[in-house]
Amino acid sequence: MTTEEQKHLEDLQRLRGLRPIDDDFMRCLFKDNIPLAELVLRIITGKQDLTITDCQTQKDMRRLAGARSICLDAYGTDSTGKKYDLEIQRADKGANPHRARYHSSVMDVENLDAGQEFCELPDTYTIFIVEKDFYGIGKPVYSIERINLDTGKPFEDGEHILYVNGEYRGASDIGKLMHDFNCTDANDMNFELIAERTRYLKENPKGVSEMCKVIEDMRTQERRETMTEIALRMLRAGKYALEEIVSISGLSLDEVKSLQTGHNA
Repeated sequence: MTTEEQKHLEDLQRLRGLRPIDDDFMRCLFKDNIPLAELVLRIITGKQDLTITDCQTQKDMRRLAGARSICLDAYGTDSTGKKYDLEIQRADKGANPHRARYHSSVMDVENLDAGQEFCELPDTYTIFIVEKDFYGIGKPVYSIERINLDTGKPFEDGEHILYVNGEYRGASDIGKLMHDFNCTDANDMNFELIAERTRYLKENPKGVSEMCKVIEDMRTQERRETMTEIALRMLRAGKYALEEIVSISGLSLDEVKSLQTGHNA
């Protein structure tokens, strides 16, 4: 068996183990799939009449020069103009409230042009599906809203942040949805829209080919993260020349210098 054949078998094995709650797989599930985005958002928000008119995956938000850019897992618009950012966060660290705040603020900047009135800013929903119960009290969805502390009334600024408990199970639609998000086998899923797309990506030759390209990108990213960590460890040791770090890590000199600047900051 050649190295390429062995790698392909490993990719297929990895593909079999992927679940919708794995962000790379989720992006492929939602790609060009408005009905699925609509189903998931209806269940999470409880808005059964919600109609999605547009959905993009890996949406880059880079409007402010010099500001930190973000890439949204799934970004949708409904028929009333409300905006939805749906994010998979496997680890609690990725679901830090400051991150949710930043995602929400970036959507605000993206959706108000020069000359528009502030009242034209659309309502936004930042939704984090977290693998574990982030707040630990067993609720399926945690809704975060601003309130006026003195009046006790909602601030009504149109910003909505939702944390979805990926551990939640039960007979309700949200319980069934979280069950499906943790499934590797389409035959075990409750919702046919999710099962159908999962079968395509795991069993259809075109879908498998698409996912193998994604897995190759994942492997490249993981390798890069490993090499970056090696370079950082060498910088922390303080006894290696930059050229040695470049040679061992495989990063470019400019990349190592950038890491050095961040390390010394």
